[in-house]
Amino acid sequence: MSTQETPDVSTARPGRRAWITRFVLLVVAVLSAVTVVRLVGRVDWDAAWDALTHLSWWHSIVLLVVVLVRQILLAMPLRFFIRGVTFYRATINDLGATLMSLIAPPPSDVALRVAMFKSWGVSPAKGLAGTVMNTLTFFIARFSAPLIGFILLLVVGESPSLRWIELLSIAIAVAILVTVLMVVRSDRLARTVGTRAGLIVRRFRRTVDPDRWADACQNFRADIAERFHSGFPLAVLSQVGMIVVDLAALTLCLRFVGISADEVGLVWIAIAFLFAFPFTVFPLWGIGIVDALVLAALVEAGGLEVEAAAVAGLIVWRVFTVGLPVLLGAVAVAVWRREVAVADASRGGATPSG
Repeated sequence: MSTQETPDVSTARPGRRAWITRFVLLVVAVLSAVTVVRLVGRVDWDAAWDALTHLSWWHSIVLLVVVLVRQILLAMPLRFFIRGVTFYRATINDLGATLMSLIAPPPSDVALRVAMFKSWGVSPAKGLAGTVMNTLTFFIARFSAPLIGFILLLVVGESPSLRWIELLSIAIAVAILVTVLMVVRSDRLARTVGTRAGLIVRRFRRTVDPDRWADACQNFRADIAERFHSGFPLAVLSQVGMIVVDLAALTLCLRFVGISADEVGLVWIAIAFLFAFPFTVFPLWGIGIVDALVLAALVEAGGLEVEAAAVAGLIVWRVFTVGLPVLLGAVAVAVWRREVAVADASRGGATPSG
């Protein structure tokens, strides 16, 4: 696909700003992780290595299947919000975007998504609107996760303590949900939301035009309204399912390295995971800070004797849930390019570039 055919989704300066923002967030995550780990105690790395020796060859197969299910669920909203995108195409699109977000300046992932949509006969506007809803639906689920954590704490009779601060996360989820519902309700509300958001942002960036934001919200509503009412509930369920599967992956990793249910029960793993999950908003799914928060909660539940094995389990979990999707993304892009080449050859044309 030529440059002229690509929607104006990036410029050099926004790309640099996005990389700087990502780098700053990553530094914050690393510093936070170091602080939390120091509070927990020094890790016995020899014991952590010994815990890794508990892994068997079939564990990798189980985790591969679980991660595949996780990635399919993560991409499902694209299927619900965009006509002409199957579950297979949604997964290919999402995996490809995951890869591009790591190896090229933002928003290269959006450019790849648009290229895929166009090859499937989906208009860029509809594709981008579905992508936005995919992201917003995931954000609602992400920031709502502590709500289930609070319910579990109530069930086991444990005090939330410092976890009360995660009420802010739930408030963010509610704010996103209310905003989405307002935008899709009517053109007037969509323009109102866009204008007010533009006015707020213009206080920090004088180049922002509230009228353009209003137009963007109205156009977004037009592109998504047709499938919103039927697709949104299913999209939310798919993201909740993704979180459950991700929790299952973490639990399996901890069990595979030797942490038994008697040492740390499933409910305590779930509590640790759900309260840490909003921090996946940091780069690479919150690598570092999420792991440190989960580690601290696991040690609180099972004692220092589970610390080394918990570190080992978290390493395995990250290898499969962060590293594996990147490899799958490379496969997804290669498969898509081959499909485009074959389709183009069948029409007697040339393979598109890019």
